[in-house]
Amino acid sequence: MQRKPVKRFWKWIRIVLILYILFGIALYFFQEKLLFRPQKLPPDHVFSFSNPFKEINLLVNNEKTISIIQFTVPDSVCKGVVLYFHGNMRNIERYAPFASNFTKNNYEVWMIDYPGYGKSTGKRTEQIIYEDAKQFYKMARARFGKDSIIIYGRSLGTGIASYLASVKDCRRLILESPYYSMEALFRHYAFIYPVNWMCKYHFSTYRYLQNVDAPVTIFHGTNDEVIPYKQSKRLLKLAKPGAELVTLEKTKHNTVNESPLYHQKLDSVLQH
Repeated sequence: MQRKPVKRFWKWIRIVLILYILFGIALYFFQEKLLFRPQKLPPDHVFSFSNPFKEINLLVNNEKTISIIQFTVPDSVCKGVVLYFHGNMRNIERYAPFASNFTKNNYEVWMIDYPGYGKSTGKRTEQIIYEDAKQFYKMARARFGKDSIIIYGRSLGTGIASYLASVKDCRRLILESPYYSMEALFRHYAFIYPVNWMCKYHFSTYRYLQNVDAPVTIFHGTNDEVIPYKQSKRLLKLAKPGAELVTLEKTKHNTVNESPLYHQKLDSVLQH
């Protein structure tokens, strides 16, 4: 009489175990599609933006091109440059509307597309993205002093921006909706899996932030449904003295630019 319930129990255990393994395999092999959501553009695509800009297609080799858009301001009023590392969606065209946040404060803002995004081509790995970031910085240093360079990261770009600021000098590092690390973010969504060894990308923001000597400003919405606000609170504890976390009440991941406090604080940072 006891056999059927026992068999049924073990049957469900097997089903749950199989589902756990299948979802784990899917997470491991498809994580790149979850993390990166690029939209490619043909080489002859014509950009059209409301702000004045220059298009740079940096040919690294026969298989690799780095696409950069430089939103410019007149040399007579230019205070420096913001190196902008965008989020994981589409390409520069999605983030171009935010350029005016910086150009109105007389900063040029340069945006770079990661491999596979927009017109950027070539293989994409974490290390390659870091090397592209250093090449991006090298271009800026050819025109601007280190005290005139601000490094800005949004969402996915916060780990990249933090890395660059940890190995290169800059006036300030600004992070919008950062994650503690990619493992920490994956753990938030898939806590039942051993994400530490499953993650192919690490983007260890927390580790890099500890080596950033420049002032750090962090913006994060309390209602962020993509990257939990608490990850910024953890980061603040690791940053060097003087770092500031600007809490945007009731702000979601993609509504930061709608926050008056965000603009007030950003303008203050850029004007000093």
